[in-house]
Amino acid sequence: MDLNSLSKLYKDELLNNVLPFWLTKSQDTKHGGYFTCLDRTGNVYDTDKFVWLQGREVWQFSMLYNNLEKNPEWLKCALQGGEFLKKFGHDGNYNWYFSLTREGKPIIEPYNIFSYTFATMAFGQLSKASGNQEYADIARKTFDIILSKVNNPKGKWDKSHPGTRSFKNFALPMILCNLALEIEHLLEKDFLNKTIDTCIHEVMDVFYRPELGLIVENLTLDNQLSDTFEGRLLNPGHAIEAMWFIMDLGERLNRPELIETAARIAVQMVEYGWDKQYGGIYYFLDRDGHPTQQLEWDQKLWWVHVETLISMIKGYQLTGSKDCLKWFEIIHEYTWDHFKDKEYPEWYGYLNRQGEVLLPLKGGKWKGCFHVPRGLYQCWKTLEKIK
Repeated sequence: MDLNSLSKLYKDELLNNVLPFWLTKSQDTKHGGYFTCLDRTGNVYDTDKFVWLQGREVWQFSMLYNNLEKNPEWLKCALQGGEFLKKFGHDGNYNWYFSLTREGKPIIEPYNIFSYTFATMAFGQLSKASGNQEYADIARKTFDIILSKVNNPKGKWDKSHPGTRSFKNFALPMILCNLALEIEHLLEKDFLNKTIDTCIHEVMDVFYRPELGLIVENLTLDNQLSDTFEGRLLNPGHAIEAMWFIMDLGERLNRPELIETAARIAVQMVEYGWDKQYGGIYYFLDRDGHPTQQLEWDQKLWWVHVETLISMIKGYQLTGSKDCLKWFEIIHEYTWDHFKDKEYPEWYGYLNRQGEVLLPLKGGKWKGCFHVPRGLYQCWKTLEKIK
């Protein structure tokens, strides 16, 4: 596999296929913000706006403007989405709703912590791109709210009865690993370092279980494994994605041993999650091999495979791991064969276990302008570093 020509492939796919799709198809020129419910050809099939996906698109175009090219179209796209979010996305105190009508009226209350994390990412990058201090303030205030919610992310919307079976979930410490670096320019150095240390500890020392060789999704509040549906749950894609966040932190902190460990765990999770019969990585698994609660457990999802591509190529670039390179080649082949639409722009999101397209959508309630363009960018830039 020629890594140099692969670098060009990822670059071309990002700049000439995926980004133009979102620029031309997703912007709501009448009310602001973005449509994410787009069918195979990019037609809008539902006009509801999901706050976390609005934030992701603001972040995506701001980040590329900041790091790739000062393209005025990208900045304009990010700014109009940012203004829509600023005006309608929260309750006035930066509690970010989950979803809005097309015009910006709230539909679902702010129960979901990821509305907050992606608002923080969005306004952090947008403040850099625009130089607007108000955006920086929104990012910092929202980040403070996230930290205040760490022990109870859903707050009053938590459905579980207190005291019987309370869990801590892997998703928040995982996303904070990435978020801390995203808004590094807005945080005091000591505070940043403390946040990073806490995140690394939670991911690598708490949720990674050396006795299993796996990262689990849920633990009891005293960090114990639980023999329950939630306690046995594995989400290989989540764990693998977290490992490239950890590799980035390892680079930032000059901790090669952390990078080595993350690359090794990423490979362990791919090997565990790989469907040996049909190929592709399972969405959910039970660590004891029991049936999962999630009926979609055996589906193959776009983000799982795209995030695995990033982790594998970073692992190879940073450590020279032959296992990482081998898995990058396997996942690359599967992903480009199955998720890339050969006729229309952007990629499919959902396949059945056999690898056939389950939903022909290009965007919806959970898929927006994020994993595919971010993954193409990360793989392109990482491949460029490999000599």
